[in-house]
Amino acid sequence: MFAVVATGGKQYTVQEGDIIKVEKLDNKIGDKIELPVLMISDENGSKVGNKLKNAVCQAEVVAQGKEEKVVVFKYKPKKNERKKQGHRQPFTQLKILSVKG
Repeated sequence: MFAVVATGGKQYTVQEGDIIKVEKLDNKIGDKIELPVLMISDENGSKVGNKLKNAVCQAEVVAQGKEEKVVVFKYKPKKNERKKQGHRQPFTQLKILSVKG
């Protein structure tokens, strides 16, 4: 059984016990949250739309952190114009506790 959940403007395919990295959420480590379910598929088939009114995906916040640094380097040839930037995207790591539909 798997489900498609939405958070941070993205969609993730999850199963019970999965650990996923999502866009940063304002929750503390150990908090339990509910994610909106878009689709559930199991041995009986798929459910989408109005059939998912009672569907719930519970997750627990495992960690908060930052990704590896990405270096952005821009330059214009023959103009002595250079710009170097770094970026570390913050993330929240979630463990999927249950998917009920």
